[in-house]
Amino acid sequence: MPRFFYSLLLYVLLPLLAIKLCVRSMKQRGYRPYWRERFGCYDLPRQRPVIWLHCVSVGETRAAAPLVTALLAAYPQHSILLTHGSASGRATSEQLFGERVQRAYLAYDLPFAVKRFLKHFQPDLGVLMETELWFNLLAACQQQGIPMLLANARLSEKSAAGYAKLGKLARDGLQSLSLIAAQTSQDAARFQQLGARQVATLGQLKFDVLAPSDAKAQGQHLRSLFGTARPVFLAASTRDGEEALILDAIAQANVAGLLTVIVPRHPQRFELVAALLKKRALVYEKRSQLNQPVSSHCQVILGDSMGELFSYYASADLCLVGGSLLPYGGQNLIEPMRMGKAVLIGEHSYNFSEVAATAVAKCAAWRVSSPAEIAQALQALFSHPEQGHAMGAQGLALCEAAQGATQRTLAFIASRLKRPNE
Repeated sequence: MPRFFYSLLLYVLLPLLAIKLCVRSMKQRGYRPYWRERFGCYDLPRQRPVIWLHCVSVGETRAAAPLVTALLAAYPQHSILLTHGSASGRATSEQLFGERVQRAYLAYDLPFAVKRFLKHFQPDLGVLMETELWFNLLAACQQQGIPMLLANARLSEKSAAGYAKLGKLARDGLQSLSLIAAQTSQDAARFQQLGARQVATLGQLKFDVLAPSDAKAQGQHLRSLFGTARPVFLAASTRDGEEALILDAIAQANVAGLLTVIVPRHPQRFELVAALLKKRALVYEKRSQLNQPVSSHCQVILGDSMGELFSYYASADLCLVGGSLLPYGGQNLIEPMRMGKAVLIGEHSYNFSEVAATAVAKCAAWRVSSPAEIAQALQALFSHPEQGHAMGAQGLALCEAAQGATQRTLAFIASRLKRPNE
């Protein structure tokens, strides 16, 4: 009965979903050719047995990369299908895997659309990344005997409180999963409190994500354009409202010759950030137009490119991870630590709460809560570069010690999925 009312609500909202999809298609071309997929209509052929992973956006797609690579090697007779909920997630999939995988948008969680999706692809097994709980989808997979894994699963206190209000709807959904592979013991406990039964703490997949083989070389090239003698501060994956705080901070820091590189999280905000830089009367250049070394007068580089984040990290002396200065939950601080960089994070890092707490405790990250504190950190770390180097070494050691979640997750998949010739 709870799922009946959930579905009824979705049907009531269906016109709004269509309008939202139409607006998105006008703003981002990546939606336009595939809008029918959101309603369960697919042209993509099913030629082999399918292992399906749902990675809603960029972060989930990057986190799944080690698992996808392992599945491609372990199950060559299967097709690996990646479904997404955003155009940027789909674009990231194309950059990471090219034609090695199939990709599509996941249908909306409407009963008819879910039925079409499963009938078309007939997956042997499904993997949902992090906290993607779609109750009609889970129920349909359970009815059809499709094993479902919630991988790299995380659940903040705030999200847990929200799911708790759904009562039986959330409990039934969680109990339909074959396994919830939680990132931490705290995540596991929250899932169990909501009624989940099959829960194991397998660790954080993002610790297994390695930088592209050419990231350091590309980073050195970027640094040659930025200026090897200048201090370079990278503000990565910034969200709406954070760029203004960062610009306030660098004005207060007054570090001689400082070049700040700002890489917004979402490409649709590139021009908005450019407008902010113009309003502040700052001398800036766009990465997309950078073909020669920047002038000594350049103050900011706008990172308006996709797929270069590891290279940006490699080029910088000090990195701030966005989404954490304002209450967005924080973006992935593991990536700059993997590159051996000193890391600044804000107070709002609940998406990576345990990683952030450990990094701060081990002096691999420095937590800041205001432009004044960012400025203080910049002055300290650029005045004493040996401190930044020590932070970077601690972060790299932390990443290396925490690896292994991919193989643990793969072992569970192997227990539920036989190769076609077996």
